Amino acid sequence: MGRVGLIGRDVERKRLAEVLDGIAERGGALVVRGEVGVGKSALVADATEACRVLAAVGTEAEAHLPFAGLHRLLHPVRRGLEALPGPQRAALATALGMAEGPEPNPYLVGLATLSLLAEEAATRPLVVVADDAHWLDRSSAEVLAFVARRLESEPVVLLATVRDDTPSPFDDLPALTLDPLGDDAAAELLTATAPDLAPDERARLLRVAAGNPLALTELPTHPAQPRLERAFLDRVAALPPATAACLLAAAVNDGDSVDEARSAAATLVGPVDVTAFAPAVRARLVEVAHGAVRFRHPLMRSAIAGSADTRPVHRALAEVLHDQPDRQVWHRAAATDGPDEDVAADLAHAADRARRRGAVHTAIEALERAARLGTTDLRGPRLLLAAELAVEAGRRDVVDRLVAEAGRLPLGHRARATATWLVSAFDDGIADGSGAFALAALAESVADVEDHDLATRILWGAGMRCFWVEPGPDARAALLAVADRLLPDPLDPRAVAISAYLAPTTRVEAVLSGLTALSGETDPQRARFLGSAALQVGAFDLAARFSGFAVPGLRAQGRLGLVTRALAVQAWSRVRLGDIAGARPAAVEAERLAVETDQPYLVGFARAVQAEIAALRGEVRQANALAGEAERSGLAAAARPVLATARRARALAASAEGRHGDAFTDLRRMADPADPAHQVALHRYVLPEMADAAVRCDRAEELAELLAGMEPTASPAFRFGLDYANAVLKPSDEAFTRALETTWPLDRARAELALGEWLRRRRRVVEARDRLRAARDAFDALGTPLWGDRARRELRTAGETSPNRAPNARDLLTPHELGIAQLAAEGLTNREIGQRLYLSHRTVSTHLHRIFPKLGVSSRTELGDVLE
Repeated sequence: MGRVGLIGRDVERKRLAEVLDGIAERGGALVVRGEVGVGKSALVADATEACRVLAAVGTEAEAHLPFAGLHRLLHPVRRGLEALPGPQRAALATALGMAEGPEPNPYLVGLATLSLLAEEAATRPLVVVADDAHWLDRSSAEVLAFVARRLESEPVVLLATVRDDTPSPFDDLPALTLDPLGDDAAAELLTATAPDLAPDERARLLRVAAGNPLALTELPTHPAQPRLERAFLDRVAALPPATAACLLAAAVNDGDSVDEARSAAATLVGPVDVTAFAPAVRARLVEVAHGAVRFRHPLMRSAIAGSADTRPVHRALAEVLHDQPDRQVWHRAAATDGPDEDVAADLAHAADRARRRGAVHTAIEALERAARLGTTDLRGPRLLLAAELAVEAGRRDVVDRLVAEAGRLPLGHRARATATWLVSAFDDGIADGSGAFALAALAESVADVEDHDLATRILWGAGMRCFWVEPGPDARAALLAVADRLLPDPLDPRAVAISAYLAPTTRVEAVLSGLTALSGETDPQRARFLGSAALQVGAFDLAARFSGFAVPGLRAQGRLGLVTRALAVQAWSRVRLGDIAGARPAAVEAERLAVETDQPYLVGFARAVQAEIAALRGEVRQANALAGEAERSGLAAAARPVLATARRARALAASAEGRHGDAFTDLRRMADPADPAHQVALHRYVLPEMADAAVRCDRAEELAELLAGMEPTASPAFRFGLDYANAVLKPSDEAFTRALETTWPLDRARAELALGEWLRRRRRVVEARDRLRAARDAFDALGTPLWGDRARRELRTAGETSPNRAPNARDLLTPHELGIAQLAAEGLTNREIGQRLYLSHRTVSTHLHRIFPKLGVSSRTELGDVLE
């Protein structure tokens, strides 16, 4: 449409200019949305005219090609791959088909792309344009969306144009919506396009175009045809046959090569002259440059491709592409009239090659197409294999659709078990807790046919359900019997973890023994679920240690979905140990990654942990707001750990405000199996908070009655909770001595505080001051003013004033900054920090330059002392 097509777009042009003007200081992303022909591409082209641009254009015909869009985008800067860190270089080179290697993780491909673009922008800012991004192949689109979320400190801006009625991975990014032009702007544009129109024709075109700029610029040349598609086809009909054949081949082709289109056209209509495209260029349908043909608008391409039987064209293109099997097989499939197992088998092979390049979405599409073209006996297995890949890609909608289709086919026992397991693979099956027993039965029956790996995966899924939802004691017992049969080795990490999930109160000693024996575990995935197991049985120090080890290993593998889970466990456990400085960045990152990896129940879990942190820091309003958000997520999914954690956060906030009765009521309800926040293990780990609240609201007898009904276990958290509660309810030197045996910093400080309060009431003031002073200093160091202020008040009553709590250096930083500062203090380089956190090293450098003045330091070598 050119500049004429920008009439009436002053506000939108200003918005784009604002995004681009500050590119040297900060990056970002903007998605331009709107209907077909509204001028998205013209607006972006105008805004970036003076910029350095890397661009990729999505086309419907290329959407099945692995990383086609990313390859096109990065081709001009491909030399920069050599400077990338080894794992990133290998992942990106494999994805782009430039090297052979193991299947690359999509997040490593994303980090490599971010690093490459950041390096390219180091000398001159860079604009990345993804035009018609809704038609990019899914793998490329997800990589670019990943990059777009991490451009805050890079001299890079990503602009994507997307149809407003088409979902895409860019949906969560800042957006600018282009509406149709208003009446005055539409009239001005039509005047500029066709100044000599008769008044009645002008009025008709304004009415038909309805403010669409493309319609206003194209329809005047064909006033008798009110539809754009018809107008484009009329132009094609007026072209020479050879040109029309070339256009049809170009419209159907999944590439932009002029030679490919001409060769395919020659198969259809005979010899084609090298100038065959010239009439189409003059008709303003296409542009031809550097051996590539580009339609002036996607609507032109789709109109031409939909105007005829394209099977002969696909057949011709398949002949032309004989040396490119991955592209050829798609044209063969499109040219097929009915079932064809040969084509289906080749599609399955193409799917395998796509998967090995990390293009999971392409592999899914190829397998689904193969299932429809192939023999009946292979249809179900191919659909289920595609569904397995969809689980890996996080596409719940695709899994449900494929499994449902496969379920209507005759399936063997193993295939049917696989189908059941696949549906439960999302959200750990928390939407349907009743399915745990059914999964156990499936696991046992599959084990009978010696498919041990599948049986264990099914059993693991069932165990996970028992953490998030409550299937009842009978289901737990049945599951445990199956676990004992399938995993007889008590030191098998899977057996330890599943026992913790299924029997967190009755097999505590066995789980703790297994965790101790496996303390040297070096596999990050196993360490992750051992950390989860430790959480179940209240071994929070082990949970923090295992998950802390798992996080960097899983990051290095690019397994962000599992990184999210490990971070959530790490944050949850560290809060209970009193390591607020370690918990804050872990919880915030867990939430961010949970959103990015589409794990809504973990979003709620991470927010609930942040609510606890806010309460402990005395930020009551923030704590309640975060708890409310977490509860909405937890109730929607019936996720009990989310609700239990949010309930504790609310109780802490209530205690901070002196509402001890409300705090006790909230916590007491967690022990009721009928309460949504009741979780078999977690409700046993809030006894210290219950004890503090109970003695302050005259409900000590109610708590004592509850404790009497609880069977003691070897759980460290539960054991301390009982000792602390007994000391508070029936204080004595001996009782507090038992409570002070804990080595966990927060728990010991709480016991010191409670003992100091009791000693002061007994008028043992000198002893009380020692205990209260120790508690105050510990709480100050831990960053928990909720209890630190309580210790100060008690000391004042005991006749000793306390200095005001000095602001902790860690309090001056955002959780994100704190995480970076801690890694820098450990001695990691900017590149290493970037690889850990999936940021470019330049972004890390920018954050450190903000952190230094906040902390009053001038170099990273001083960070360690300040943070300590």
